[in-house]
Amino acid sequence: MSQSDTARAFAELHRPGAPLILYNAWDAGSAKAIAKAGATAIATGSWSLAHAQGFDDGQDMPLEFALNILARITASVDLPVSFDFEAGYSDDLSTLATNMERVIAAGAVGVNFEDRVIDGSGLLAAATQAKQISTLRKAAQSTGVPVFINARTDVFFQGAKPNAHSDLMAEAIERARAYAHAGADGLFVPGLVTPDLIGEFCAATSLPVNIMQTGLAPDHQSLADMGVARISHGPAPYLTAMTGVTEAAKTALTT
Repeated sequence: MSQSDTARAFAELHRPGAPLILYNAWDAGSAKAIAKAGATAIATGSWSLAHAQGFDDGQDMPLEFALNILARITASVDLPVSFDFEAGYSDDLSTLATNMERVIAAGAVGVNFEDRVIDGSGLLAAATQAKQISTLRKAAQSTGVPVFINARTDVFFQGAKPNAHSDLMAEAIERARAYAHAGADGLFVPGLVTPDLIGEFCAATSLPVNIMQTGLAPDHQSLADMGVARISHGPAPYLTAMTGVTEAAKTALTT
């Protein structure tokens, strides 16, 4: 399939009630291992991608470095690949558009794009983030590849405990609507783990909703029943793998 066809196929995998399961990769080797397990798509996680190469999360890794890894992943698996674009590596709209085109050139058919302030605190204004999402959409359209833009809001991921998340729902839903209007294809709400609130959020938008499974969220079937369309695993796969390496190394070094 062409990259455009792959992008359309990736979008179709987002089905409320039958969610796409993404076990996040950080390099070509992990992507191939996940594909071998039966995955239907691959998604990178910025935290894992960065830490695997000795960088911190939050765009500490140079974009050129990250794109080289992305290109190796897309060349190594015959599956749709979504790239964790963080905040796009620029707040200049022209540069942001160019960066999006570079992501597409590296073979990605999806991106995560977040609204937290990099190297700062809090979130960008919803209107500012919506303008940036619109820029990404136009950049993708210019290439002819209908990239799936998974708009991430960190409303629930800023330190508030789950028992306070009900007070944040209005802002999250307002941002979801603004991002959808700007051209987002999906909505990612890391940190949201309360069943009733997940169901409420899914009902408040017509776009596919992505929940991050950290062990605190409901199980996959329960999330499906709530209307979730995408479940990702963030840094958990990398942490699990590195724990395994550490334990294996301990055994090897002490026998």
